[in-house]
Amino acid sequence: MTDSNFRSAPETATEPEAVEISGPAAETAPPTEAIDPTDHARVAAEYKDKLLRVLAEMENLRRRTEREIADARAYGISSFARDILAVADNMDRALQALDAEIREKADASVKGLLDGVELTERELHKVLDKHGVKKFAPLGEKFDPNLHQAMFELPDESRPAGTVAQVIQPGYMIAGRVLRPALVAVAKGGPKPAVEAPANDNAGAPPDDPQRSA
Repeated sequence: MTDSNFRSAPETATEPEAVEISGPAAETAPPTEAIDPTDHARVAAEYKDKLLRVLAEMENLRRRTEREIADARAYGISSFARDILAVADNMDRALQALDAEIREKADASVKGLLDGVELTERELHKVLDKHGVKKFAPLGEKFDPNLHQAMFELPDESRPAGTVAQVIQPGYMIAGRVLRPALVAVAKGGPKPAVEAPANDNAGAPPDDPQRSA
């Protein structure tokens, strides 16, 4: 192998070609205007605009994070609380199955057991209330599809039509949101709910003629 072979090797090597951007990407790319570094006013305005944008984004991020943290604290136990409601319902059914007559005839041991179940139920509702889970039974209230779930219509002329005549299962709220709607029966056949009168009944009426009143 001669020296000429070593000298010809670099000459045969090809240099990389520059890649040109063409097509829609090149057409849509916004032209970047170079800022004269000696134009201090324009440079300061550019950096001020960038700083204000970053501060606005950070403020939005802070507010969104605070809202997500608050929601997590308030509604993080929603699934667990919804499962616990089944326990509360079963305890309530067990207590309602024993009327006052059966309790009076029960011996001391059975009465002690019933007192323990009642105490456990009250403690359970106290813990739920502590964590923002509140029970509501809308008997006599106007039916609200956002809070109530109608199971059937109940003919009852003593109640206004469209109101809750019977609560089959109470509902629960958590931090102002519906955790479980109340199962209700809606009254049917009674008078319609009274419509609230406007604040000023004389609004729009012509004024009295002073000569006629004289």
